[in-house]
Amino acid sequence: MSKEENLECSFCGRKKAETDLLIAGVDAHICDKCIEQAHGIVEEEVSDTKTSDLSKDLTLKKPLEIKTFLDQYIIGQDETKRAMAVAVYNHYKRLLQTNDDDDVEIEKSNIVLVGETGTGKTLVAKTIARMLNVPFAIVDATVLTQAGYVGEDVESILSKLLQTADYDVEKAQRGIVFIDEIDKIARKGDNPSITRDVSGEGVQQALLKLLEGTVVNVAPKGGRKHPEQKFVEVNTKEILFIAGGAFSGIERIISKRLNMQAVGFSASLDDDKVDEENLLQYVIPSDLKAFGLIPEIIGRLPVLSYMNPLDAVVLRAILTEPKNAIIKQYTKLFRMDDVEFTIEEGALNYIVGKAVEYKLGARGLRSLCEAIFTDAMYELPSSEEKVLNVTSAYAEAKLTNTTLKKLKAAS
Repeated sequence: MSKEENLECSFCGRKKAETDLLIAGVDAHICDKCIEQAHGIVEEEVSDTKTSDLSKDLTLKKPLEIKTFLDQYIIGQDETKRAMAVAVYNHYKRLLQTNDDDDVEIEKSNIVLVGETGTGKTLVAKTIARMLNVPFAIVDATVLTQAGYVGEDVESILSKLLQTADYDVEKAQRGIVFIDEIDKIARKGDNPSITRDVSGEGVQQALLKLLEGTVVNVAPKGGRKHPEQKFVEVNTKEILFIAGGAFSGIERIISKRLNMQAVGFSASLDDDKVDEENLLQYVIPSDLKAFGLIPEIIGRLPVLSYMNPLDAVVLRAILTEPKNAIIKQYTKLFRMDDVEFTIEEGALNYIVGKAVEYKLGARGLRSLCEAIFTDAMYELPSSEEKVLNVTSAYAEAKLTNTTLKKLKAAS
């Protein structure tokens, strides 16, 4: 028997004739079968380590617990909070799943929120990201354009997420991106564009692969200002995208559809009472298509929810009830200067009344409070007076018509 035929695998003992391939080392040999087995073990170990690292960093709660957490910071919007809780829970459950024997692959639960400005779309997304302890980035869709045109490419979305994650790619790849003003990239007409719509339909087309999941070369510091930098590969398959927009005028589309449905013998007048004050609750994907979103992008945002308009009762609760309530923030700010701050019921009602009258939304409450309290915050830290009681007369005196007009214009 020749010396070569006498060779055997140092791991399993198979003779060279029994193997397809025998690789020689310094003082040992390994066969193809052992290589395959070792590769499988390494892959399993790496997969388990990644899963354990993710579960260690990620604070994933059940949908009911997510909703309870959101209730501490966001007043009302129960339908949206429930839909978001389920979508987020399913998304991160998908990330934590181990390699099962079955071939069922869970798809992403990207979300689109429809609601007027100031109803809390961004706040819901931001609060969920804080609870889960994952990187969170807010991007404005209005600045995005098709590649090659003046504006930002869609890849800049991931640059912001990378920056939030301190350039940790693994961490960024399980973050949340909130795309604001998604309605501003709707195509200009219901028919496909015959000319280039570089900031509308063009951006929607560019977003498709990003939303679905693909490997993107990202310039960490922004591509056009630093052309010499190295690109970073980011896989968007595990990034959760939440899109939000006011979709101003979509109520007309919903109203038209509901009126059409209510015609004929099958229409039930008793069961189908339409709440005309809040038509957004009846929004369906075909309304977004009629508004100008392409069907492909709607398909990649499968979870559709809406934000209820804020009435006086909800705005009043927003002022004082949540953990981060505006009045609680001002109380703390004044307390840091040893000022005892109180505000009367009449003043609160006056602020809420103006927010409703000028349609400023929840964001406008902060602007109104800022306008009323600025003089006190300027004078009291240097003054001997350490008590501030805000009455309705005080609030009315500080809030001039000029200020209100400015606030309305800004909103």
